[in-house]
Amino acid sequence: MAKSTKTPAGGKPETPRPRRAGDGADPGDSLRLDHDGMDAAGRPMPVFPDPTPLERHGPAWVIAMCNQKGGVGKTTSTINLGAALAEWGRRVLLVDFDPQGALSVGLGVSPHDLDRTVYNVLIESDVSADDVLLKTNTPGMDLLPSNIDLSAAEVQLVNEVAREQVLSRVLAPVLPDYDVVLIDCQPSLGLLTVNALTAADGVIIPLECEFFALRGVALLMQTIDKVRERLNPRLEVEGILATMFDPRTLHGREVLARVTEAFGDRVFHTVIGRTVRFPETTVVGEPITTYASSSAGARAYRELAKEVLAR
Repeated sequence: MAKSTKTPAGGKPETPRPRRAGDGADPGDSLRLDHDGMDAAGRPMPVFPDPTPLERHGPAWVIAMCNQKGGVGKTTSTINLGAALAEWGRRVLLVDFDPQGALSVGLGVSPHDLDRTVYNVLIESDVSADDVLLKTNTPGMDLLPSNIDLSAAEVQLVNEVAREQVLSRVLAPVLPDYDVVLIDCQPSLGLLTVNALTAADGVIIPLECEFFALRGVALLMQTIDKVRERLNPRLEVEGILATMFDPRTLHGREVLARVTEAFGDRVFHTVIGRTVRFPETTVVGEPITTYASSSAGARAYRELAKEVLAR
């Protein structure tokens, strides 16, 4: 099986390697997102237990990371939640289901150098997921990569029988090998996203703590309801994940308060703060849990993994 490299798409950057945790202060690392037993939204902060080791693995619980708005932290959350779950002993498969291939790039894979991707698994009957899987540099976490070829799948699947269930069929053979599958959806509500929702047991909605990010959530909830009614009755919203939160700004606090008021317990207690560490991890092609292991971002995703498993 092919093994991914840590070289970002386009080759190694000529700029010096970004600093590791401990090389300098990052204002985001010093932000406390909870205090006095309260979470960032002012709710009592539960203590989530450390996940217990598994005696056996599989079949996988499939989660779609979905929001039709771009730039809200879907890919960052997919990579780092997956890495944190792997740290807790879970076998994780990440599915790059966005033609931009950002998930693959974020794990050090150059999408343009790939001969076969998730596109080939969807379209070619003689190509299986096992043929395309890549091992990442995070033990216990594998990748089903993507590149721009996937953009053609939306058109080619239109005339397929049961076109919304193609991803479900191609993932089915590998589900016994994993505990969690995370699907990084493209920022749209097209056929690829419907495929991801049809294949999933649950949905996590990363939501930037910014006013305009709120506007599309109602439409996304309607789409999830329609998929549940017509295609996938087991589909549930696992939670809304507040991302890019800065407690020093009134705007960020107000947006988080409105999200919590509107969606209540569906909003995760764990909040992902804004930090310069996340762009740095994309350059080096590894999760924040290894790049800046003691940073606030790494701690937040480890806590999110515990909360997801507790739910």
